[in-house]
Amino acid sequence: MKEISEHDAYLRLASLCATAEHCQWEMREKMRRWELSEESQSNVLSRLLGERYIDDERYARCFVNDKIKYNKWGRHKIEQSLRLKHIDEAVQARVLNEIDDEEYLSVLRPLLKSKAKTTRATSAYELKQKLMRFAVGRGFTIDLILKCIDD
Repeated sequence: MKEISEHDAYLRLASLCATAEHCQWEMREKMRRWELSEESQSNVLSRLLGERYIDDERYARCFVNDKIKYNKWGRHKIEQSLRLKHIDEAVQARVLNEIDDEEYLSVLRPLLKSKAKTTRATSAYELKQKLMRFAVGRGFTIDLILKCIDD
């Protein structure tokens, strides 16, 4: 691979961050793949942070919002994904606590309703178990699942 300079790396990453939200870990991984030295990585990252191209809290807010609205994910799955992106625990907690339960339920209810239509079950108990398993796999908590199923 062609060696990339610190300035070129900055320009590439700044361009990338200008079009979409990215976290620090993603940028470090890109620079690591480009085989940039640790010192250069730190310089580029600090410059991107200083110029507010990268902000992990802003990234986490957008990530959470998109995953709930478009992917219909629950809290646990989102939390696990944020952990994989090396987002700070305090930032995770702050952003996840901002999720409105009504908004959360408005995603879960139609999801369970549509899944119930396509799920085959011999009894109401079996259907409930299958719906619970499905929703838990999406990352929703048991108490919210039960609240939606009982409604």
